[in-house]
Amino acid sequence: MTCSLCPRAVDGYLCGRHRDKLSAQLRGLPELYAEVGECLVPRRSGWGEIVATRGAAGPRSPIDEDILDTVNWAVASEVIHSWRTDIRRLRWPHRGSTPPARLDADCRWLVQELDWIVAQYPPAGELAREVWTLDQQARSVVGDPAPRPQAFGSCVAQLSSGIICGAAISRLPGQTRITCPRCGYPYENEQDWLALLRFQPGAAA
Repeated sequence: MTCSLCPRAVDGYLCGRHRDKLSAQLRGLPELYAEVGECLVPRRSGWGEIVATRGAAGPRSPIDEDILDTVNWAVASEVIHSWRTDIRRLRWPHRGSTPPARLDADCRWLVQELDWIVAQYPPAGELAREVWTLDQQARSVVGDPAPRPQAFGSCVAQLSSGIICGAAISRLPGQTRITCPRCGYPYENEQDWLALLRFQPGAAA
């Protein structure tokens, strides 16, 4: 089986890289959409009523006002909550309906369930695409481009052949779990991070 979003071979539905990307975006959505709400005052009666709260007031917003009707906390909450409802229905069919929750609570819940989602949930790729869309829509409003991966060194995991993997690995700002794109080794605890730093080529003994 291959990842739903790329050609990498996987046991479930997402590779480690796309799992980590989905996790980072879910963690960041609540703050991102809170910023969307701070950027602009919602339209009240007609054209020209939206003014920027972070700059001088003006008769028209520099952002397409029709887009603002679909890029907001309420829409993001509805989308994310629908995914939580579907996943909960499949995983725990006897627990009844999903309790109401805010966007931040639903995002945290999905992050906690990512291992199951990646391994057992066939629409995992669709979830990742929709979360990516929400992320990009919000960033188009706040003017905050998606963070770029930062080079972090070479993978120090030992392969079955006995050689060191050596693949280049990177991480997003704030990311606490990295999966090697070549061998799939996960760096996710203090011992892993220390080993990664200690055994980099040229690192001090």
